[in-house]
Amino acid sequence: MFEIESKNQDLITIITKKTTINFNIAESTIDANLSVGKITGPGEFEIGDATIRGIATESGRTIYYVEVGGVHIGIIGDIEENLDDLVADILCTSSVRAVRELEPKLIIATGNVDGMVTDLKLSARTEKKLKVKSLDALPTTKEVVVLS
Repeated sequence: MFEIESKNQDLITIITKKTTINFNIAESTIDANLSVGKITGPGEFEIGDATIRGIATESGRTIYYVEVGGVHIGIIGDIEENLDDLVADILCTSSVRAVRELEPKLIIATGNVDGMVTDLKLSARTEKKLKVKSLDALPTTKEVVVLS
């Protein structure tokens, strides 16, 4: 089990039993209070019980692919490029195109929520934090969640 929080549209926090990992979408950085400081850019990392893969994009930004307990989380913000290597059960994005391309079960909206739900013909629910028990506990139909 883990939780996902968001204090603002540029910051996604994943909280597991072993660690708290902050993803800054605007800066393409990971902060997990490691002795090496923040992690920036592409690469593969294991932090606590999370496996993270940073994927470089053509625009020089980084998208992150995180796996915790068999659940795959894509953290891409508004990026719509280099999505071929990404598989996401949960997608943190503001891109309708990325949602259509990747077909996640759960979308965490990081931008214009009204435009996204209108384009996708879905409704959104607001949560303080999202608790994820397992892959099987995710919704069977696409849902949009706004974290506040």
